Amino acid sequence: MTAKDAYDKLRTHMKEYWLLASTAELLEWDQETYMPKGGADNRADQMGLLARLTHEMFTDPNVGEWIATCEASDLVKDPESKEAANIRELRRMYDRRTRLPKEFVEESAKLTSKAQHIWADARKASDFKLFEPWLVKILDMNRKKADYYGYETEVYDALMDDYEPGAKAAEVEKVFSGLRKELVELNKRIANAPRRPDISILKRPYDVKKQRIFAELVVNAIGFDFRDGRLDETVHPFCTSIGPGDTRILTRYYPEDLGEGLTGAMHEAGHGLYELGADPKELGMPCGFADSLGMHESQSRMWENQVGRSRATWVYFFPQAQRIFRESLEGVSLEQFYHAMNYSAPSYIRVEADEATYNLHIMLRFELERAMLRGDVQVADVPGEWNKRFKDYLGIEVDKDSNGCLQDIHWSMGAMGYFPTYTLGNLYAAQFYAKVREEISDLDKHFEKGDFTPLLKWLRENIHIHGARWRAADLCKRVTGKPLSHRPLIDYMNNKYAEIYGI
Repeated sequence: MTAKDAYDKLRTHMKEYWLLASTAELLEWDQETYMPKGGADNRADQMGLLARLTHEMFTDPNVGEWIATCEASDLVKDPESKEAANIRELRRMYDRRTRLPKEFVEESAKLTSKAQHIWADARKASDFKLFEPWLVKILDMNRKKADYYGYETEVYDALMDDYEPGAKAAEVEKVFSGLRKELVELNKRIANAPRRPDISILKRPYDVKKQRIFAELVVNAIGFDFRDGRLDETVHPFCTSIGPGDTRILTRYYPEDLGEGLTGAMHEAGHGLYELGADPKELGMPCGFADSLGMHESQSRMWENQVGRSRATWVYFFPQAQRIFRESLEGVSLEQFYHAMNYSAPSYIRVEADEATYNLHIMLRFELERAMLRGDVQVADVPGEWNKRFKDYLGIEVDKDSNGCLQDIHWSMGAMGYFPTYTLGNLYAAQFYAKVREEISDLDKHFEKGDFTPLLKWLRENIHIHGARWRAADLCKRVTGKPLSHRPLIDYMNNKYAEIYGI
């Protein structure tokens, strides 16, 4: 078989795999939106069957043979070609999936299924002791998984590779350490600031039906085309791509909180714009989807924060908000609203954290996961270690386990190595946005007129269309000319909060 034949077979096979996988995505979307509760058991059976079929398709021995044929040919001679990138990433994915024994996968699924129920009970009781023995088992499971995968330096590298291919914990720590130090200092200055925004502006009655209308108006204006997608409601906001021209985004609304639903919609729209910007010619292949969760998160966080919380954006949207929410925004100025959108104060819960404090939550988790996997921190000591670091970083005492080390479901799901992608996304977003502003000097003027096309066009050409052609760190360096750094994010935050808080 020639390399061309093998590559063509791979393309056909992976497209069929992707079509099957996207069917599962559609069922998941339905499950989180309109599925009757009575359909839960049947849906679980459907999802289980699709999971087995997709796993069998991806780990088919033919896939390994086709990849090997391509690897031994001139098809991958240019390492930066899309063909070479597709083969590189398919090899990585194929090897990782085939290295895990079926028995291990089954045992892991059973363990995490039980652990999630125990975690829920422990969180409800705010008692870490209930979850402690299960966390010990989950750590052992992750160490075994890392051994199956293989790694050069430490366990965490192997686990993080599931979410951020090519990233190394030691390199991530170097970037995080500089960010952590300066964020702690920034938050101390904010806490002692001479003025504070009036957050109550966003905590007034806001009719949910009107919030839906406004959110649709905003995400459509930034480029999310409703001919190619939907905006719906769910308990836990997310974005899913069903296929070219069909991307679904979901948010949640609160009757006395305008910010939550709106920023959630912009965040998920950022993910959706990335999905809609993928190369349709690469459907099913790695160059047709995002390289990493961090890169994907960079797009959502940019639209949510750098764009969605900017004064220029609200010069355009605020008059429309005033017309829609006439009573709630009566007497509120643009400046007051902009400041409220950028309110910052330390809080216990990660998912409720603001832009200035959020990354400290993430770095705490990254450090603890790494320390637990190494054995530097024993599981029994997790609450105390968590509380100590939380006080050091955010300046407040944790009052109970449910507000501390039990607040996230991820550990009970077995997902270790996942948390860093959130902060990596914020770092990439800031570095890309700084580059955009260098190249499009009048970007704010476009925003003030409701024209977000220049930014979206830049992202389409520099980020979206490439998919996994380059690893995230390499793409960052190619696009910005510099390796990933904490400097752009810190400069962006320092400048914004200095002006709003008078620090």
